[in-house]
Amino acid sequence: MNIFKIVSAGVVVASYVVAFALYAKMPELMAGHWDARGVVNGTIPRFWGVYLMPFIATAMYALFLFIPKLDPMKQNIEKFRQHYDGFIAFLMVFIFYLYGLTLAWNLGYRFDMVLMMVPAFAVLFYDVGILVSKSEPNWFIGIRTPWTLSSPRVWKETHELGGRLFKAAAVISLVGLAFHDYAFWFMIVPVTVVGLYTVVFSYFSFQREKKSQRG
Repeated sequence: MNIFKIVSAGVVVASYVVAFALYAKMPELMAGHWDARGVVNGTIPRFWGVYLMPFIATAMYALFLFIPKLDPMKQNIEKFRQHYDGFIAFLMVFIFYLYGLTLAWNLGYRFDMVLMMVPAFAVLFYDVGILVSKSEPNWFIGIRTPWTLSSPRVWKETHELGGRLFKAAAVISLVGLAFHDYAFWFMIVPVTVVGLYTVVFSYFSFQREKKSQRG
C-alpha cells in the first residue's frame, strides 16, 4: 500500500474516532450550513451533524478505490495512478478539514467560516488542475465529453488547457479573500466557467480535427 492510500484510510478512520470522542459534547441541533457570508442558516440533528461527514468520506473513498477496477480503460489510469491516489488523499484531508471546522463551531469556537474555507477550496481546485493535466483517456476521471473520449488528441489538448484553467481558478479564489462579501462567488464562478468552457472547447477542438482530416 502506497503512502497516499495509507493517508486516505488513516483520515477516514480518524474521522470516526473524532466523531465517537466528541458526540456527547455536541448540541442536539448542530449548525450544519452557512451562507455565502459565513452566517449559519441551517441546522442538523446531532447524529447526522457528527457522522454525515465520516459517512461521505467513507463512501467517496470506496468509490475512488473501485473506479480503476471498473474502468474498461484501467490501463490508462495506471499511467497517472500516483496523481490519482494523491488526489484521493488530499480530498480525504479536505473533507476532514471541513468536518473539523463544523465540529469546532458547534463546540463554541467562533471564526470567519468563509475565510477558513476559501484557502482549502483553492488548494482543492489547484489539485484538480494537476490531476486533470496528468490524466489519460478513461471513462471516470477528467473532462469526459463525447469529443474527448473520441479523440486522443482532443483529450490531450482539452486536459492540458483544463489543468491550467483550474489552477488559475484556484488563484482567483484566493483573491476573494480580499473581498469578503464576494469571496464565495470568487470560488464558485471561476470553477463553473472553467468546467463549462472546457466542455465547449472539446467540441470545437473535435470539429477542427474532423475538418483537418477531411481537408
